[in-house]
Formats: sequence, C-alpha cells, structure tokens
Amino acid sequence: MKIKTKSAKQTREYGKKLAKKIAGGGTVCLSGDLGAGKTTLVQGVAEGLEIKKRINSPTFIVARNYRNFWHIDLYRVPDGQGLGLEDIFSDSKNIVLIEWPEKITHLLPKHYWEIKITTVSETEREIHEIIH
Repeated sequence: MKIKTKSAKQTREYGKKLAKKIAGGGTVCLSGDLGAGKTTLVQGVAEGLEIKKRINSPTFIVARNYRNFWHIDLYRVPDGQGLGLEDIFSDSKNIVLIEWPEKITHLLPKHYWEIKITTVSETEREIHEIIH
C-alpha cells in the first residue's frame, strides 16, 4: 500500500492508524533518508497507543522502552549485535519500531511490517507499507 502525506501532521496521523494495526504486538521497520519522517511516524504510533511520554529519536542511546513499546534507532550501530534484540523480538506483545533496520536484517523476526518513507518535497512524503 502506498500513501502520500502533505505535512508532518499527516505523517503522525498515518502513524496513529498504523498503531491500531499493530496494537497487539509486532515489529515495524522504518527506512528512509535522514529527515524523511521516521521519528514523526513513531510519534504518531505512540499517540495512537496512548503513550503520553514525549517521543524523541534514541539516536545516541539506541533504544527507548515505553511499556511494551520499543523505539530503536540503529543509525550509529554497525550490526545490532549485543543489544538484546532477539529478546525484544521474542515477546509477541512487544511493539517494536526500528529506524535503520537494514543494519540487522539477519536478526529480524520472520514476520514484520516494512515502512519506506520517501521525501517528495520539503513537506510531502510517500509512505510505502509492506507486510512480510
């Protein structure tokens, strides 16, 4: 499925809709260039899951956990080894959103959502959703 958003607000709204689809648990891999809107989408998912804490990119700390909601950013991580990702993936109730997942394709669970965000213009994004 492909959709276009015309603002950060619409990207968050898409995230809120995605939250309903993954509320029972699952892994979502987010790819896109720096500034494409990955964290904005994660903020929408968190809002849709009624997580009240402020969601920031965990670029320097790699992972943040809010209840069973994990936000992982692998931008500064070479291969994901030693992070305990297998344990996080093994709990089917966990909702895991991963930025820069291409670094750990060998560790991903068998079934996951892939969200590719492409920058169309300064405010527009194209979001391509694939279920594996």
